[in-house]
Amino acid sequence: MGQVLDRIDGVAEEIRGQAVRSEADCRLTDTAAALLRDSGAIRLLQPKLYGGYEVHPHEFAETVMGVAALDGASGWVTGIVGVHPWELAFADPQVQEEIWGEDNDTWMASPYAPMGVATPVDGGYVLTGRWSFSSGTDHCQWAFLGAMVGDGEGGIAVPPSSLHVILPRTDYQIVEDTWDVIGLRGTGSKDLIVDGAFVPGYRTLNAAKVMDGRAQKEAGRPEPLFNMPYSCMFPLGITAAVIGITEGALACHIAVQKDRVAITGQKIKEDPYVLSAIGESAAEINASRVSLIETADRFYDKVDAGKEITFEERAIGRRTQIAAAWRAVRAVDEIFARAGGGALHYKTPMQRFWRDAHAGLAHAVHVPGPTNHASALTQLGGEPQGMMRAMI
Repeated sequence: MGQVLDRIDGVAEEIRGQAVRSEADCRLTDTAAALLRDSGAIRLLQPKLYGGYEVHPHEFAETVMGVAALDGASGWVTGIVGVHPWELAFADPQVQEEIWGEDNDTWMASPYAPMGVATPVDGGYVLTGRWSFSSGTDHCQWAFLGAMVGDGEGGIAVPPSSLHVILPRTDYQIVEDTWDVIGLRGTGSKDLIVDGAFVPGYRTLNAAKVMDGRAQKEAGRPEPLFNMPYSCMFPLGITAAVIGITEGALACHIAVQKDRVAITGQKIKEDPYVLSAIGESAAEINASRVSLIETADRFYDKVDAGKEITFEERAIGRRTQIAAAWRAVRAVDEIFARAGGGALHYKTPMQRFWRDAHAGLAHAVHVPGPTNHASALTQLGGEPQGMMRAMI
């Protein structure tokens, strides 16, 4: 177990204890955020130069799972906000110093989806747009935002290209009351608005170069961690959170079933059908954990050996990652359906884990169709085009 996960384990009951309040507030409580901050969880992938740990992606994933098994929203924020330091590590050194120079515990929000337009001007861009799903944003002082490059006439430049732009909190507005949802309520994934903010050129990254690894190489980062594929690292935190949530649901289920007696008077531990469902679900959730981490391990070893991760390998890795999330959530459905009416009560955490797991599955990185198509076509000797290459 890593040192950060050891710290998380030491405050496990405190993290669990914040879950109900975070859900009610539709954002992590200040206490929950402070527990994550103090543990160092958000600095796992941060450069050592700025107080980070530069851990192996395996340790990052296991830590996210560990937090999510305590509270889904805290785990989700750890997985998403925790991956932003990884990308900032190969951004311009000037913006790294601006963000981490005085406080290496400064957090960054997102999303990366190109929901805005960045119009080129002298020295940089003028950014305008509205973004949804900015997880953990209330506790962040900067944000990575995706944007299409504008043509200067109100449209999109041709050929189209996109950027990841980096903005301080003073340049965007958090829109309150835009996160009232059925699951992952405590993540506070609110909308952001930017209205004509100037973004210096050094605070931008070419999104295509980030995706294919050129940005990391051009930044001169020799460390294997920072040369991992974006399409592995960004989904890794999200799917690890979903799997951790399902592990939390399984733990809740087992704890209750130990002493539960069915309406027929039969002890649940004597019901072979329920026992079979528990065993099969536990095996499926564990298989999801193992398959997700195995891909990260294999990619890291290959990058460490100085080899490239091919498009085909990236596509198969994404296919594995997506399947891991779906497999784990289906497993939770099997035990939730056998958990009894008590699991429906808001006073029990089981229903929250169930809702959070399904909400996590709705994220764009868990859409199976295009990735399954692209991975299969590539293996058959074809060449996926357009959207079939997205997020791979």
